[in-house]
Amino acid sequence: MKKADMTPVDFDNLLVDVAPNYKKSAIYKFFAFSLLGIFMFFISITLNGKKTIPLDHLVTFIRTQFSSVIVYYILVIVVAGAVYPFYKKTWNRSVVELVISTLKIMGAIASILVVFKIGPSWLLAADMGPYWYNSLLTPIGVLVPIGAIFLAMLVGYGLLEFIGILVQPIMRPIWKTPGRSAIDAVASFVGSYSIGLLITNRIYKEGKYTTKEAVIIATGFSTVSVTFMIVVAKTLGLMDIWNLYFWVTFLVTFIVTAISVRIWPIRNMSTDYYNQMDGDVEKIVKEKRLQSAWREALQTADNAPNLWQSMKDNVKDGLVMAMGILPTIMSIGLIGLWLVNNTPIFDYAAYLFVPITYLLQIAEPLIVAKAAVINLIDMFLPSLVAVDSAIETRFIVGTLSISAILFFSALIPCILSTEIPISLGKMIAVWFVRTVLTLIIVTPIAYLLL
Repeated sequence: MKKADMTPVDFDNLLVDVAPNYKKSAIYKFFAFSLLGIFMFFISITLNGKKTIPLDHLVTFIRTQFSSVIVYYILVIVVAGAVYPFYKKTWNRSVVELVISTLKIMGAIASILVVFKIGPSWLLAADMGPYWYNSLLTPIGVLVPIGAIFLAMLVGYGLLEFIGILVQPIMRPIWKTPGRSAIDAVASFVGSYSIGLLITNRIYKEGKYTTKEAVIIATGFSTVSVTFMIVVAKTLGLMDIWNLYFWVTFLVTFIVTAISVRIWPIRNMSTDYYNQMDGDVEKIVKEKRLQSAWREALQTADNAPNLWQSMKDNVKDGLVMAMGILPTIMSIGLIGLWLVNNTPIFDYAAYLFVPITYLLQIAEPLIVAKAAVINLIDMFLPSLVAVDSAIETRFIVGTLSISAILFFSALIPCILSTEIPISLGKMIAVWFVRTVLTLIIVTPIAYLLL
């Protein structure tokens, strides 16, 4: 009998043979950084008796060890964010910019009053200004820049491109968007709505998306980032089931988008390109898809900056993003929180969704209906309404907070400031449709899995 060939496989050469034009370093960067990004965001580990993802452990450690400094760091970010539009001279560029800039100033003033404990008693009440500042602004202000470092590893070294090409055949049939939008969609979900909208607006202006496609991506994929989802999950006590929460939310969000593109108001959107230009139809990969995805991933990894430069760039982008959102969240959030605590406006508005929550036989229909209405103001406020509820209710509200996508404290003004032509009224209509669809889809999932 012939002796078996026991020559070991040379994996380095095997991988290079698949894409011979790229260095081994590109292969190592693709695997090392992508796997580290996946580990930081999706692999739960137990430290000091607490089971959560490594990024959450890191942020908790920083907040605990440097708590006295963090308070003033957040204040600096908020004040800098309020001043930034005036420094850039963009504050009066449009009515939307003027309103947002005003809200940022209000948020900065409120933050100063809260930190130095001066001002009206309603603002300094334990469940108002201090709660909002410490429970939302602080974790987001720490999480976003640190999360940006690891997001760079997750999205900057070829993983998105690899996935994008692999899922290209399903984008048009399911979501009615070109295959290239897969990268845009995942970048929006994994990265942030600000990153996603920048990509979407640029590609739309280049004539690579129709108006309808740009609207689908902006209102169907531009969710808050994974780092924001962690804040919601922590508030609702869902970190023990983080992976279940993340993947169910991811699935529900994309199912809702697939349905919403086929009904009003998105169904009737224009299919023209930006400024009536001729469209740039993408080339479809029809064969050797895995090899094409691998080559595209290696090209991205090969062209990516070194890790140190990438970290610096992404921390800077994270800080700028935090500056853009924290003052607005402070002002609109406080207004919403005051209305929730001191007026019955949301209790009455909740009846818009009460028939749906009763028909779905949700155990706490009024709480979920109220959370659904509040979600239009800010994506975090619903978590405060459901924080003491049953786990099924918390899970439904946590998923709804992300899947509804559109809210006034950040995303709606961001979309209005782009070149994507969708009116405020139609955005509110899309929000309503997404809210109803999310409740219908996630409710049976929550009661089945929990």
